[in-house]
Amino acid sequence: MKLTKRDKAIIDDLNKFRVMDRDSVADIHFKNLKNPVLAANNVLLRLVREEQIQRSKAFTPYVYFGPEVSMKKNSAKIGHFLAIVNVYKEILKHGRVDTFLVEPKYGKKGTAEPDVFCIYRKTPFFIEVQKTIYSEKQMSEKLERYVDLFQSGIIAGEPWQNPEKRVFPHILIISEQRYAIDGEYPFRIIQAPSFGDFLSSLKPKDKAQSKTLPKNPNNNGIKVKIGI
Repeated sequence: MKLTKRDKAIIDDLNKFRVMDRDSVADIHFKNLKNPVLAANNVLLRLVREEQIQRSKAFTPYVYFGPEVSMKKNSAKIGHFLAIVNVYKEILKHGRVDTFLVEPKYGKKGTAEPDVFCIYRKTPFFIEVQKTIYSEKQMSEKLERYVDLFQSGIIAGEPWQNPEKRVFPHILIISEQRYAIDGEYPFRIIQAPSFGDFLSSLKPKDKAQSKTLPKNPNNNGIKVKIGI
C-alpha cells in the first residue's frame, strides 16, 4: 500500500525521536480526530504489518521505532527518549517550534552532547532532559563540555545563526532536581522541572514586548528574551 502523507510524517518522527509511544503518536498526528488513540492504533498496526516500522510490546502502551533505528526493544534508553518526546509535546502546547533536533552531534566523543537543540520563538536552546540525578561533579563536567563547545566556535558556524549577531544557545536543564551551579559561564543556564515551568517563570515587561527571565546569580548579566 502506498504511504500517505501522514504515514510518512509518523515514520519521520519515529526516526527522529528513535522511539515513541502510541499516545504520543496520537497526540502529535491525530489530535484533530474524534478518537485520536483509536486512529493511531489502526495506522500504527497497519505500518507494523507492512513492515514500515517496528514495535515493542514490552511497554504499555506499546512503543514504536522507525526503520532507521537500531535499538534493542527493551533498551534502558527507551525511557530517556520518551521523556524527550514529552518535552517536544509540551513545547507544542505553547506554540510552534521551528527546529527540534534529538541528540545532535558536534564533534567526537567527549564533546558536549545535548539531548535536544531547538529554536523556540527565535531563541536557540540546548536542552538537557535529566531523569537521573547527577552528582555535583558530574553536572560540573557536563557544563565544562559546553564551555569547550562554546570556545570551539563550532556553534557560531551553524546555518541557523544570524551573521550579524551570532549567539550560543541557552542551556535549559529540565529536572525535578535543582543543582547548585557555581562559577561563571559564557552562556545562560536555566533550571526548571518542565518547559512549561520555565515559560511560567518568564515575566512580561510589557504585553507588546518580549518576555524576560528574572536575573539570577548564574546568568552573568544575560537575560533570556523570547520574542512573541
